[in-house]
Amino acid sequence: MDKDRFEKGLAQRKATLGAEYVEKNLAAADDFTRPFQEAMTEWCWGFGWGDETIDAKTRSMMNLAMIGALGKMQEWETHCRGARTNGVSVEEIRAIIHVVGIYCGVPQALECFRVARKVLEEEGAL
Repeated sequence: MDKDRFEKGLAQRKATLGAEYVEKNLAAADDFTRPFQEAMTEWCWGFGWGDETIDAKTRSMMNLAMIGALGKMQEWETHCRGARTNGVSVEEIRAIIHVVGIYCGVPQALECFRVARKVLEEEGAL
């Protein structure tokens, strides 16, 4: 493991998803899941998110589109919260969901809207 890239990834992961959320996930890791948590933090957050070519807001918008396309709604909810932290507006989330609907189908867009509504209502944005 590249310790510097891990630390960079850990900082980015906490900045986007919240320190409490990240620390809870890391604390829950055991011998079975810890290697993946460490690798994901280093690779995804350190290497991927650590590349400053794409800013955090744009990266969050890309993630919402890709994760929405995959239909991984628990992760979509997590990244919807992170997207808001990274400055993605309600209108931009709506537009992203429209694109998911066009390319992945209406049922998937409806799932994204359901989860987005939950997140946005919890934060008082709707």
